[in-house]
Amino acid sequence: MKKIYLLMTFMMMMVACNSKSVTDPEGVDTFKTKSGKKVVFTCIKHGSIRITFDGKEIEVDPVTKIPVVTDYKTFPKADYIFVTHEHGDHFDKQAIEDLWQTSTKLVTNNRCAEQLGYGTVMANGDMLDLAENIKVEAVPAYNNTPGREKFHPKGRDNGFILTLDGFRVYIAGDTEDIPEMENIKDIDVAFLPCNQPYTMLPTQLAHAVQMIQPKVVFPYHYSDTNMEEVKALLKDVKVDLRIRNYQ
Repeated sequence: MKKIYLLMTFMMMMVACNSKSVTDPEGVDTFKTKSGKKVVFTCIKHGSIRITFDGKEIEVDPVTKIPVVTDYKTFPKADYIFVTHEHGDHFDKQAIEDLWQTSTKLVTNNRCAEQLGYGTVMANGDMLDLAENIKVEAVPAYNNTPGREKFHPKGRDNGFILTLDGFRVYIAGDTEDIPEMENIKDIDVAFLPCNQPYTMLPTQLAHAVQMIQPKVVFPYHYSDTNMEEVKALLKDVKVDLRIRNYQ
């Protein structure tokens, strides 16, 4: 009996180690706005982020099939869905359908809206009031290193700045440390990508942090990038660096 018990315990531990739960405390970060409202970020994976705010469900670049597989049918229906661009690790029709309800508002770029046949289109520089205390600004996201421009050409894709009851969240999308980041200010939380050659090198991420000067940074979309290098580059920078499982 003892051997059976030990075997069962070992198997349960292995399942726990290989499972990814959106309720894992290590993947959930809670902040408060100045008026005391909670903003909760749940790490899903790669470029997929769940945000809950003031009773609203916000999903950013929800994708089902890239590892780990995410069953969005088990998630609460979304009030808002933001899709930065049409690449398959950011844009997934099935995930959008699984999160959809009649009141869902989808905000995306022109290419995704064309493929879906619906959605509110924002171009770089556009601003939109979604609710009394929810605003969004679309900002540039592109490659500017020679030879990389083909991955994310200038003017096609979006990053988003969400303002939630005055709490400002920058979701960079797939981009490098572009000059326009100099204009992005007063950011409470920034999600910055770090997987060359498609987005930023660790040195570029560090430069982006210096330009934006956010209070908190989540590297995301980082694939096999060495996060220890990112930590080393930012060790003397006044920023709260939080590493979550956004591979």
